[in-house]
Amino acid sequence: MISHETIEKNLGLLIVLTILIVSVGGLVQIVPLFFQTSTTTAVAGLKPYTALQLSGRDIYIREGCVGCHSQMIRPFRAETERYGHYSVAGEFVYDRPFLWGSKRTGPDLHRVGGRYSDTWHVAHLLNPRDVVPESNMPAYPWLDRPLKDAAIQKKMRTLNIVGHGYSEEEIANAPAELADKTEMDAVIAYLQVLGIHAPKN
Repeated sequence: MISHETIEKNLGLLIVLTILIVSVGGLVQIVPLFFQTSTTTAVAGLKPYTALQLSGRDIYIREGCVGCHSQMIRPFRAETERYGHYSVAGEFVYDRPFLWGSKRTGPDLHRVGGRYSDTWHVAHLLNPRDVVPESNMPAYPWLDRPLKDAAIQKKMRTLNIVGHGYSEEEIANAPAELADKTEMDAVIAYLQVLGIHAPKN
């Protein structure tokens, strides 16, 4: 049996044993999650993002929206009373990368889908203070420009590798779905689907 003192004095042995312990501990925590269906099965009604919603999500990421808005409601009464049912793993099956965030300069957006009209979102993105006078969110007037996403079909095919399940027809029709749309249309399409498949209490 190797003594504690021997391990502490032998740097190489200490490093090897530390890596071994951390690896085993990590595997014990992570591997069971792959077999837990509540973390890998989509909630009822949840579907992969459409081409327009997918482009909107990319613009949302590009504009740094996740820097101020989280997308995960924690299971605390103060949060569920304000935002709705707490977030569950099955709602994020088609989110790559996850946009949970932790910063809440602005409100959590995980249940924003369907809460406001498209017209409200347009006004809010053009000048937030027109609809929320106390808002410190910047305006995004440049989103009112044509949507260009030449890689949408490649993106959808890549997401199929990890199980999104887009049909060849959906992929073929993606450029037509984006035609004559603006970046603002895409962002709003993405926002309008957030959290609409929340579990019912």
